[in-house]
Amino acid sequence: MPSLNDIRSTFLEFFQRNGHRVVESSPLVPRNDPTLMFANSGMVQFKNCFTGVETRDYTRATTAQKCVRAGGKHNDLDNVGYTARHHTFFEMLGNFSFGDYFKSDAIPYAWELLTRDFDIPKDKLLVTVYHTDDEAANIWKRVAGLPDSRIIRIPTDDNFWRMGPTGPCGPCTEIFFDHGDKIWGGPPGSADQDGDRFIEIWNLVFMQNEQFADGRLVPLPKQSIDTGMGLERIGALLQGKHDNYDTDLMRALIEASAHATSTDPDGEGKTHHRVIADHLRSTSFLIADGVMPSNEGRGYVLRRIMRRAMRHAHQLGAQDPLMHRLVPALVRQMGGAYPELTRAQALIEETLQLEETRFRQTLERGLHLLADELSRIPEGAALPGEAAFKLYDTYGFPLDLTQDALREQGRSVDTAGFDAAMAEQKAKARASWAGSGETGDAKIWFQIAEDFGPSEFLGYDTETAEGQVLALVADGAAVQTAGARVQIVVNQTPFYAESGGQVGDAGWIRTETGVAQVTDTKKAAGVVIHVAEVTEGQISQGQPAKLEVDHSRRAAIRANHSATHLLNEALRRALGDHVAQRGSLNAADRLRFDFSHAKGMTPSELAQVEAEVNAVIRQNSPVETRLMTPDDARGLGAQALFGEKYGDEVRVVSMGALAGSGKGSDGQTYSLELCGGTHVARLGEIGSFLILSESASASGIRRIEAITGEGVLRDVRANYAHLEAAAAALGAVPADLAPRIKALMAERKALQNEVAQLRREVAMGGRAEGPEAKDINGVKFIAQVLSGVSGKDLPGLIDEMKARLGSGAVLLIADTGGKPAVAAGVTGDLVARLSAVALVKAAAEAMGGKGGGGRPDMAQAGGADIALADAAIAAAEAVIGG
Repeated sequence: MPSLNDIRSTFLEFFQRNGHRVVESSPLVPRNDPTLMFANSGMVQFKNCFTGVETRDYTRATTAQKCVRAGGKHNDLDNVGYTARHHTFFEMLGNFSFGDYFKSDAIPYAWELLTRDFDIPKDKLLVTVYHTDDEAANIWKRVAGLPDSRIIRIPTDDNFWRMGPTGPCGPCTEIFFDHGDKIWGGPPGSADQDGDRFIEIWNLVFMQNEQFADGRLVPLPKQSIDTGMGLERIGALLQGKHDNYDTDLMRALIEASAHATSTDPDGEGKTHHRVIADHLRSTSFLIADGVMPSNEGRGYVLRRIMRRAMRHAHQLGAQDPLMHRLVPALVRQMGGAYPELTRAQALIEETLQLEETRFRQTLERGLHLLADELSRIPEGAALPGEAAFKLYDTYGFPLDLTQDALREQGRSVDTAGFDAAMAEQKAKARASWAGSGETGDAKIWFQIAEDFGPSEFLGYDTETAEGQVLALVADGAAVQTAGARVQIVVNQTPFYAESGGQVGDAGWIRTETGVAQVTDTKKAAGVVIHVAEVTEGQISQGQPAKLEVDHSRRAAIRANHSATHLLNEALRRALGDHVAQRGSLNAADRLRFDFSHAKGMTPSELAQVEAEVNAVIRQNSPVETRLMTPDDARGLGAQALFGEKYGDEVRVVSMGALAGSGKGSDGQTYSLELCGGTHVARLGEIGSFLILSESASASGIRRIEAITGEGVLRDVRANYAHLEAAAAALGAVPADLAPRIKALMAERKALQNEVAQLRREVAMGGRAEGPEAKDINGVKFIAQVLSGVSGKDLPGLIDEMKARLGSGAVLLIADTGGKPAVAAGVTGDLVARLSAVALVKAAAEAMGGKGGGGRPDMAQAGGADIALADAAIAAAEAVIGG
């Protein structure tokens, strides 16, 4: 009996032998179809190939595509566990032709694979075709020898596939297997077609037309093929089963659930085990593809699936979290085909355990309250909507879980009453909401959030995506079309909105009618706002849009943000645990980090921090992200960033390893922080780290500014250019600059001394010994008016004259061409009877100045009129003659 893994391999190898490229499954979160919550078929990743927007280096492809149908219009969640063929997660096997082969090849491929490689009896197969598709019917007759009775013509859209209201489309042919008359049901198109006797196993879509809005159906220039075969369905058939849950893969998961709960896999808990097995797959693959549980968008759907499985585990009697213990069984079954499952195993287990631990508290409380509410109403009556809303709003018990619990009792919920209570709450919230006012009229964003829901951020693992323009805001008002400055809201975006110190992304939004350059990205009321300028054409509400982040700018921002985390830890290790972040900026050209520290850092401390950050960067270890509660994160030692608001769950980013710790193998992670920003995938992407400055930001707060990567290279190049220019100016090489500059400084100092001496000699009238002294009242006194000197030269000249006098007083007046300067000096043996301050004040006043001061042995002042210099000297002599 072939396993599902064997069947998958057989399918892919068959088409590879027939010239098809085996293409890996795309992620579950579509990047090229904003209308889809999750990838739900194999053609999703090839949408642009079919429309001609994208050309690849192959025209034939085959895939095993992972799919989820648990939200939006493709929602099988409520049926899972109760039917034989409903799943939230399934694998779609497909082969595709992009303008290469068409019906005449696609049908023979299908028939050969089914009847030869899979060895399905030919007499058990029948097909449907679109009622006007004679070509397909004739090919089936020729290739398979099917009679008309086993080629059923269907006149409805069941056999005409459309991508949407407009675009590529075409008829299809579906292949059915007849399980025999022991099972009730009729062939497709009959009144009993919903029975289980005839099961569709493969659908071949012939994309041959393009549908236009005016109803025209025009042949495509390139006809293409898109097929889809559910692995679970074909697996059940080839393993002789009539129930997808009896296949080897699903059975292994069911038995793992039964073993973990010590219950019978086929007993009363059979439905519970089936739900757990199915939901284990969908939740694990969603987490592996970057979806994390939350209260909105895809994260909410993931949480809903997780909690549904966890409630069934509770009903099986599981006393402790169960789901995370089943992940190894899933990895054993599917990790070979999908290596991302193996890579993310630790994250999947951790996320499931965290979610189930928290949910069990909500579940027990909610079920108790639900029982109380049911006791107040008649037996069998629907639960009032107000009661269901109270469980949801006050106690966190979701509506879908209330419905699921009641379903098993044959009861329902008054959903209209629930919706009315929800609407009333929203109206009250809207009336009381004031908003921040930072992006115009903040209430408009609340209205947009209410109309369309919060924006979904895809930017942790992609920088390009497709979205749908939900709203346009210009000058504070909603508009239908914009051709200038505008704020754009889309349903999903790779653009990061400014938060936590990281600046908002820039880039481009393109629609079929225009291009908008995004200059900034902000967030209000849960809505991501793309601040943009329409540079080509115009953008209209409702249009599909291609969103592309400025990749080089985002890469620089990521590098600076990740380096900030490393800097934070390096500072704590260098300066002490008192260091705490007090603000940050992570821009494209630089990073800024404010931290608590009482004094400036020394050059050696800065060098130590810089060297340590660069050493961790060179480890080039992966940057890992986990989801947990703030308390659990802090329990691990994670640092919280200043100013960041944290909800019930946080992203914990770990980087690097302590020296000698084996890159974190023993748990010694270098940096562990709570952070919602974007980061490099590996530390080596930062490149290098350079501190530009360290300064005071506020009392007790220091600030470091630094650069990384290309910024460091630019800075080094600029500095070296300056060095080369300086060396060239001196006729030297950069290595010789230091000794050359020292020699020039010494030469300059010698020349300055020589010039000063020459100026003094000139000032003294060419006599090195200066003027002759006059004896006044037993005190030798020299007074002189000097030209060509400044006031700052006077003290030095006075000291020289005092040295020559040995004992005495000196008064010098500098004729500066403006206001004269006056200085006086008295030798130490005379300061007890004569003060230089008295001399300089008397002289200054005689020249029309006032004030002056200094020490008893040296004082300075300023005059007003150099013509009164003789009067100033006389005034000083009068003070000495006293």
